[in-house]
Amino acid sequence: MGEQKVSLQRNSKTQTQFVEHLLQDIEALEYMLEHNIFESGITRIGAEQEFCLVTKDWRPANNADPILEEINDPHFTTELAKYNLEINLDPVELKKDCFQVMRNQLESLLIKANVAAKKNNSKVVLTGILPTITQTHLKLDYITERPRYLALNERLMAQRGSHFHLHLMGVDELSIQHDSVLFEACNTSFQLHLQIDPDDFISSFNWAQAIAGPVLTVCTNSPLLLGRELWSETRIALFKQSIDTRHTTLALKDQMPRVSFGSHWATGSIVDIYKENIAQYKSVLAQEIDENSMEEIKKGNIPKLKALSLHNGTLYPWNRACYGVGGGKPHLRIENRYIPAGPSVLDEMANFVFWVGLMKGRPKKFDDMSKVMDFRDAKSNFIKAARYGSEALLRWEGKEYTTNELLKTVLLPITKKGLLNSNINSDDIDFYLKIIQDRISLKGGSKWMISNLRTLKEKQKTDQALRLITRYTYKNQKKGFPVSQWKNIPTKVRLKDFTPWVGHVMTTRLFTVKEYDLASLATSIMEWKNIHHMPVENENGKLCGLLTWTHVKKMKSKKMDKNVTVKDIMVDKVITTTPTTSIEEAITVMKENLIGCLPVIQHEELIGIVTIKDVLVFDHE
Repeated sequence: MGEQKVSLQRNSKTQTQFVEHLLQDIEALEYMLEHNIFESGITRIGAEQEFCLVTKDWRPANNADPILEEINDPHFTTELAKYNLEINLDPVELKKDCFQVMRNQLESLLIKANVAAKKNNSKVVLTGILPTITQTHLKLDYITERPRYLALNERLMAQRGSHFHLHLMGVDELSIQHDSVLFEACNTSFQLHLQIDPDDFISSFNWAQAIAGPVLTVCTNSPLLLGRELWSETRIALFKQSIDTRHTTLALKDQMPRVSFGSHWATGSIVDIYKENIAQYKSVLAQEIDENSMEEIKKGNIPKLKALSLHNGTLYPWNRACYGVGGGKPHLRIENRYIPAGPSVLDEMANFVFWVGLMKGRPKKFDDMSKVMDFRDAKSNFIKAARYGSEALLRWEGKEYTTNELLKTVLLPITKKGLLNSNINSDDIDFYLKIIQDRISLKGGSKWMISNLRTLKEKQKTDQALRLITRYTYKNQKKGFPVSQWKNIPTKVRLKDFTPWVGHVMTTRLFTVKEYDLASLATSIMEWKNIHHMPVENENGKLCGLLTWTHVKKMKSKKMDKNVTVKDIMVDKVITTTPTTSIEEAITVMKENLIGCLPVIQHEELIGIVTIKDVLVFDHE
């Protein structure tokens, strides 16, 4: 997540100084390009591995800091939430066994993380979105207590001027308001870096945009959020909406969100990409900068371009242009941000090999993408890939392709050529590309998750199904098999809950009625759907009463006037609970008050209902 010593821009002086440094950095960048100061003729690769920390019952943990302290390795750093950490792998030159070297380091560091997590009663899971995240884990209690994250949340909330609104439509629908940027923490990625020669940067960047959709189709691994089945790679829509600071009017004016695929092919040089970012997006964070970039260059030093890097770090394009300094030399690279973490290390490395090979194998006719492909086709392909994964229908050079057809007949041959030209060991090429081909032919991460969720939910509560998916994801990762070889989860397995809350067992798909609806209609719906408890809402959508099966019986026996309203007969003194109330406490409340259900309230909104039937299993354990 970048530099931690930051502050909010609270006054015009701070703003002015930061902008001055931004402009100096742009001038320095232009100077270095014009005078060929950048490293070229060598290609290095690098990666960042984000991962999730879970408790013994497979829910998000909140102990990233003690685990990080236990690990005590500079390769590791914090992330936005207390249930995430990140590994920064060492860059290696693209040649021969470089992918095996990177895999060995990643596996070694993950072992170190697992050992530290175990000492803190936790486990490490690689997944694009942790299935067991709930609204409770998106409260500010779970934000990592670092200046950067706290400042970022405060500033983005101030720019938004209201709560963020998330609305996703897939097989299920999710519509929710949230009061922090913590939804961003649901996204866990395996971010890829590829060094690019300065004179080839724009052609490579546009090619990276063009191939993003096809590459994503075979990498999707995040179909679930808050128990809903949404996009094949839900992270794409979630990340965009989770930190969208635009007001509705600004969206209508075509202002770009901070998470964006872009709107056109890049032109000029990397300087023009940075200039556009500065013009499009207000600076969110600031820090004290004691470096004058141009003065450093005149002294013969390489500047770090701190202001430009900080501003760049608060923008989240799916392909990001990056400046860096290594070994005393400046370099340019492209960061691929759309690949999810998991499902296994082998799958991640295969994704890396596929993307790098495709990037290096670019045919010459794609040097100027504007002459070959409409940018809107590339953007459309990316959105379709996120929605539908390997079932997406893609447009390439003006023709329609199925995902399988495009990958097998067009892109995989380009990939293999790019890897061979980069002098990668032929055995590694065959090994990793077979993993990609098996995913195309058999199944990928999203398909494995969805098929298991649907099967498990036939016999188990959603929460139980999600915890089983998380558990078996962990077990399969430990075995080291790619996801195409993962077996289905046994449907008879049931996990004991170490910390059962109401939110883990409540029903969220609710039938509700309004207080002025006819009671006869409401009780008829209850009878048709075999609903024994129906919440009643007022015109503002707030809980104001409850209908029970007793009302159904009375209406059915004609002991009630069919013209009465729900308000006339409902129970208006309703005992409620919260999603973080323990099951034990909920059982006690229902028994003491001789009631059969508790509506569940969060932020003054009805979000579910828990019945005595839901919790009886825990009463017997």
